[in-house]
Amino acid sequence: MKTNRKLSPLIILTLVALLVAVSWLLVLERSSKIIAKHDQSAEQQQTTQEVIEWKLVTSWPKNFPGLGNGPEVFAKAVAQASNGRLKIRVYGAGELVPALGVFDAVSQGTVQMGHSGAYYWKGKAQAATFFTSIPFGMNAQEMNGWLHYGGGLELWQELYAPFNIIPMAGGNSGVQMGGWFNKEINSLEDIKGLKMRIPGMGGEIFSRVGGTVVNLPGGELYTALQTGVIDATEWVGPYNDKAFGLHEVAKYYYYPGWHEPGSNLEFLINKTAFETLPKDLQAIVKIAGRYANQDMLDEYTARNNAALVALSENPNISIRRFPDDVLKALKTATEQYMQEIIQQDAMTKKVYQSWKTFADGVKNYHHISEQAYINARDL
Repeated sequence: MKTNRKLSPLIILTLVALLVAVSWLLVLERSSKIIAKHDQSAEQQQTTQEVIEWKLVTSWPKNFPGLGNGPEVFAKAVAQASNGRLKIRVYGAGELVPALGVFDAVSQGTVQMGHSGAYYWKGKAQAATFFTSIPFGMNAQEMNGWLHYGGGLELWQELYAPFNIIPMAGGNSGVQMGGWFNKEINSLEDIKGLKMRIPGMGGEIFSRVGGTVVNLPGGELYTALQTGVIDATEWVGPYNDKAFGLHEVAKYYYYPGWHEPGSNLEFLINKTAFETLPKDLQAIVKIAGRYANQDMLDEYTARNNAALVALSENPNISIRRFPDDVLKALKTATEQYMQEIIQQDAMTKKVYQSWKTFADGVKNYHHISEQAYINARDL
């Protein structure tokens, strides 16, 4: 008797499912081997890649809010973007070189990088002041526009080229405060003979209206103000000034920061060291610089608010506006000084012409945009 056996649909489905499962397991096993091999290769590649270590010195106390945070943010971004191939160690003022020794250390190749303010180097290159802040000049937004889209950065690079240094924008504090004073400023007469720590072009202008300029690094300001070595000091603004405790040794806090309306900081890179980097690491350094530049301005914008509230609530602090006659005298002295220095040095005149053209143009635009909006908002 012949039996005709047929597989039931259930058995067929089961066999198909088993076949699919076995095939899938084989695929997974093969994929796992490929991934493991790739990971092992990547790990081996990472361990065999050269790790480059740089030193970055600054003019600020280690991890100081704002100014000191900027180079730390930069170094962290470089390490992450390079997957650890470029490690930059940040040193505060005095740890490797003095606060005002940053430029020479980078120029000579003692270290690969620095973070400071260009106006400290006006004795080396008069035009350097234009790349930090000019009294009654451009604010942070305008400075960034000039540097990155108005030809300013190219001029800055040209200025530092003889020193074997490549500069980059390294953050901005925004409009600063006018400073801390141990006596009231009611008229221009109160400036006469007053000893103030105020660097850069601002210091030159202050001396021209009768003040006495004393140059000191930030770490010495508290004691100098407390002991009477100086009668007044500018530093940055509420965020940094409060951290330094300047409100403990001076009563009068004046505004606006006529001397530094948009203080641009700088990264200095030893050109020889930079050119030895692979092209991708060079790009990472530049991109991280742009990131840190904007990040610092964002930090100051956010933190100054809370610090000013705390200072304004202190009954021992009096926040004052400079009298109009003082501001007018300072502005007049600024314009006269600018005309003098551009006649003394060809590079300064070249930088000034670029700066002035951009500043005039953006000022006209901001009259009907930023300034007009702020005026309307305050109605």
